[in-house]
Amino acid sequence: MTRLRTVVAAVVLMSAAAGCGSGEPADGTRQADKPPAESSAGGTGRPKTEKLAADPGTRYTTVVVPAMEELVCDEGDGGFHFGSDLDMTVTGDDGLKEIEDDGGDVADEVSCFGSPRNVLRKGTMSASAPVFTARTHLYENVPDPTASLNRVFDASMNLAKDYGRNLTGAPKTVTSSSLVVRCRQNVTDTFPMTTCLWANYGAVGVLDFFPFDDQYIPIDSAASLTQDFVAGALKK
Repeated sequence: MTRLRTVVAAVVLMSAAAGCGSGEPADGTRQADKPPAESSAGGTGRPKTEKLAADPGTRYTTVVVPAMEELVCDEGDGGFHFGSDLDMTVTGDDGLKEIEDDGGDVADEVSCFGSPRNVLRKGTMSASAPVFTARTHLYENVPDPTASLNRVFDASMNLAKDYGRNLTGAPKTVTSSSLVVRCRQNVTDTFPMTTCLWANYGAVGVLDFFPFDDQYIPIDSAASLTQDFVAGALKK
């Protein structure tokens, strides 16, 4: 699926070769009376809120496709992307030294789908979209995850805003003993998105949550899923 570069406001939601059908998915659409956190968004638990612990010295050599409750994950963007620089990325991390890719299998981009599939519509076009797409960067050291996250969050959000994302509401930060997560809602080509960036002592990443029934994924749900994703995706 690509974005018409000549018309910034027009999204082309088309069938992708890898698993994304146009129109209604075979297993049906979400029921409108189910809040997203109770079905495809993977649960209603609130994010863990604690104090970030001291650096345990753990560093990561790979990112894997995690097993997540009620979600099916795979490498790549799931056949759905906005294009024209509207896909969310991690930037502002120039002060951090990334771990060199040794040619091994590193799932630095992962998309997770729920069941039934999430369907986004614009005009007469529709497409199956992930619950979220995640991108992860591994580093030799992130000495101050909170400071690094604030810097990366601001740089990434400002860049996204420059490319046409409209930020809404206020950001929210959730800290656990091993992770700092910062989320903010935004509107991307009419779609209400929730975006969470995160950092720990060895990695930084971003999860971009697609809407259900044209509604934002609640920030608490997105932060909780971000914690679950990181716990399953990072390997020593």
